Amino acid sequence: MRILIVEDEVRTAQELRSGLLTAGFEAIVAASGEEGLSLGATASFDAMVVDVMLPGISGIQFIQHLRGSGSAVPVIFLSAKGTLEDRLRGLEAGGDDYLTKPYSILEVVARLRSIVRRVQPAQPPVRIQVGDLVWEAKHRSIARSGHRIDLTPKEYALMVLLLENAGQVVARSQLVKAVWGLEGAVDANAVDVQILRLRRKVDDPYAVKLIHTLRGVGLVLEPRD
Repeated sequence: MRILIVEDEVRTAQELRSGLLTAGFEAIVAASGEEGLSLGATASFDAMVVDVMLPGISGIQFIQHLRGSGSAVPVIFLSAKGTLEDRLRGLEAGGDDYLTKPYSILEVVARLRSIVRRVQPAQPPVRIQVGDLVWEAKHRSIARSGHRIDLTPKEYALMVLLLENAGQVVARSQLVKAVWGLEGAVDANAVDVQILRLRRKVDDPYAVKLIHTLRGVGLVLEPRD
């Protein structure tokens, strides 16, 4: 991950940069808010670590400029000012997190990884194959033995959940949440109907069955004779 550090204190900036490099990040330092905005406009960053007390424009003004330009890059504020009012001001200005000095570089690293995961959710795999069943996520295509299977939106959501957890048991509660976005509020018959319809399309025409029920637990996707 590429991180921009906006910090005017040379020793602090170098310690941050060294710690982030050790953790496997690429880190670039800007000594002022103006320099940070210039770098942010010409280069891409996964996240920024910004001191609140900066020469020229403050860290708060920095992020206000950043958000005003349409940038959604995650920002962690670092500051010696740690009152509740200070933290709320930083978060309300558009910050994603706020750490007070002194801080641990390990905590900075952990929080950077956390906010980047939140704003950059994992992309689905390009291709998953289970037996002769193939899912091409990019094209929303599911095929068996080379024949595309046409699925309704609910059937597709159910099938994708099974594919993402191939070989593992998927509980009924997970099935309900994936298909209806709810937990425990869907009639059991509705779930069974969706599973039955999916089996008719995915398994019935073929000798080798892929969708299997573990009674009282859930479903598992794997080839069985």
